[in-house]
This record gives sequence, C-alpha cells and structure tokens, in this order.
Amino acid sequence: MSTEKRYPRTMSHIGLSVPDLEAAVKFYTEVMGWYLIMEPTEIVEDDSPIGEMCNDVFGPGWGSFKIAHLSTGDRVGVEIFQFANAENPENNFEYWKTGVFHYCVQDPNLEELAEKIVEAGGKARMKAPRFYYPGEKPYRMIYMEDPFGNIVEIYSHSYELTYSAGAY
Repeated sequence: MSTEKRYPRTMSHIGLSVPDLEAAVKFYTEVMGWYLIMEPTEIVEDDSPIGEMCNDVFGPGWGSFKIAHLSTGDRVGVEIFQFANAENPENNFEYWKTGVFHYCVQDPNLEELAEKIVEAGGKARMKAPRFYYPGEKPYRMIYMEDPFGNIVEIYSHSYELTYSAGAY
C-alpha cells in the first residue's frame, strides 16, 4: 500500500464555448452574478507565447478566437470562448457522450435564478425544482440551459450538505 498522502485538489476554472462572447459576458455577470476579471480579448494564431500555447491545444489552423475571464463568488474561474467557427447546436445535451455535460451553481433561491435564466433567453430542462429529501430537508435542485446551450444545474444548498447523508 502506498504511503503517499492524497488530498483533494481545488477547482481552478472551467472553460465554456459560446456563440456570442459579449452577450455571454452580459448574461454571466448580470444573471449569474459572476465578476468580470478580464475584458473580452481577441487572440490570434501567431508565434507569440499565447499563440504557441493555443497551437499546442487546438492544433494549427485555429485562426483566432475571443476570450473573457470571469470569477464566481467562491473564486472559481470561468473562461468564456467564442471561436470563429462556433456552432450552436439545436440540442447541446448529449449527456451520454464523454465530457462535461453541465456546470452547477448554488443559490438558496433557485426558483428566482431559474426565472432569470429563462427571462434572459435560457430554458428550463425540468418543469420544477426537485427535493432530495421531500418533507425532511429543504435541499432542492433544477436543471436549466443557459442562452448559449450550456446545461446549468442549480442547487439550493452546498454539494457536501446535499450528499453527505446519501441523497438517494
């Protein structure tokens, strides 16, 4: 057995792809309440350090993209990308495919946040919030879709509280 100590790493950031960066910055700052920490910037394919790093990630021929950096209230970063060849699929919820299929935020008034998401052009993926412990605890959740096709889950309480007693 290994004597190596293991520890949980913290979440640094998530990257989201959107078809309209300026509209996304407006939505994520005004509706989600996230802080804008780097204004929208255009990155071009060239031999600069950032250009070379992007070549490593995307491969040659990516051309350019726009990016903005935001931060949540608990300091998790959110990079928002708008690529020149962005596609906004009719259905972005292919949960059976490998990869991230949603991000989750926490709001004690999740019903109000869900309404704001719909008012801003998003969609409800569920008819109403669900209770994890009906009649026992007030822990609720609901799945939504932001205006850019990204799936958003909203929890009323922290992840630890929700699952520590075994939600199922």
